Amino acid sequence: MSDERTVSRRSVIAGAAAAAGGAILSQVPLVEAQQPVAPGNPSAAPGSGTTAQGARSAFESPARAPTGVVTGSSFTPLQDLTGTITPADLVFERHHSGIPAIDPAQHRLMVHGLTDRNVMFTMAELKRLPSVSRVHFLECSGNGRAAFRDPRPAMTPQQVDGLLGNGEWTGVLLATLLRQAGVRAAARWVIAEGADSAKLSRSIPLAKAMDDAIVAYAFNGEALRPANGYPVRLLLPGYEGNMSVKWLRRIEVTDQPIMARDETSKYTDPLANGTARQFSFVMDVKSLITRPSHPQRLDRGWREIAGLAWTGRGRIARVDVSTDGGGSWTQAELQEPVLSRAATRFRLMWEWDGREAVIMSRATDETGASQPTREAFIAARGPATDYHFNAIRAWRVGRDGTVSFV
Repeated sequence: MSDERTVSRRSVIAGAAAAAGGAILSQVPLVEAQQPVAPGNPSAAPGSGTTAQGARSAFESPARAPTGVVTGSSFTPLQDLTGTITPADLVFERHHSGIPAIDPAQHRLMVHGLTDRNVMFTMAELKRLPSVSRVHFLECSGNGRAAFRDPRPAMTPQQVDGLLGNGEWTGVLLATLLRQAGVRAAARWVIAEGADSAKLSRSIPLAKAMDDAIVAYAFNGEALRPANGYPVRLLLPGYEGNMSVKWLRRIEVTDQPIMARDETSKYTDPLANGTARQFSFVMDVKSLITRPSHPQRLDRGWREIAGLAWTGRGRIARVDVSTDGGGSWTQAELQEPVLSRAATRFRLMWEWDGREAVIMSRATDETGASQPTREAFIAARGPATDYHFNAIRAWRVGRDGTVSFV
């Protein structure tokens, strides 16, 4: 059994510096959370009755952090989750101008441009169309920025890679709407625009729009939460999260990209040779060990190393785990089902003998792409790169059992 320190989620992360695709977090001391008290004999008297909505146990308190961010990010507590599905109320948030309040009865989605006809959809009309439900991950392209730029031992998985969510999306294929509008032969791109005050816009290749893009109105079996795009958003499986425009109100079919602010001044990646990488849509193969991780403290003996792996290029093919800093690797077990463009849970039993250890994970996807080392990542992309941080992550287990980020 491990002796894990309970940490107040409100104290794990404080403040965020607004940055494109993510935020670099301030580090604050961890404090002990006040524990709830249960009756000594719960079977001595009837418990509470039913409620309109279920609540978590008072003994469980996962939370996004930081709170109150209008322009910036709030991170998913990956270390507190099991399996692969992210609860709807814990999906990370990335906002450019806060969360708009939208009446679904008044909301409209327009499809226009290089089309045979302009069409306007109400929410009721969208829900009358054939729907799909698919499990996919969603990741901000700036995920991992703080861990790359300013790695600190006290970072948790939430702080390292918490701009990640995974779950079941339900909605209408964008191709269905485009076919109703009639796409002209000259069309090559579509422009997606949100209804927030930032009017975030992104250019999307027509091929992707006609393939697996979803105009989603539900997540994990319920309507989208407001922070996640209610009443309707775009979901582009495997593409960087900023392109999955929330509060979707307009799709324009065009013959070229729009070159909007959110794909020029932001979400364009500077490289070491003085050039920039633009339209790097697909999220790279990646993995993260979530247990053991900071702030856990281990006792000697057998335990499970577990984490998440994902790739925008399809399925995860394998995950290898090292407990000696990359000197040797052992293939981990992948939890079924292993789905395309979805997070996959990996597991490996490990006997810790009390000596210092460095544990790492390295994912490989079905295209053969694998996570690079930090050194290889910097050599290829340069130290000033700003997006798609997929280098191998590591945790150090000290002789006293404390776990810290490397």
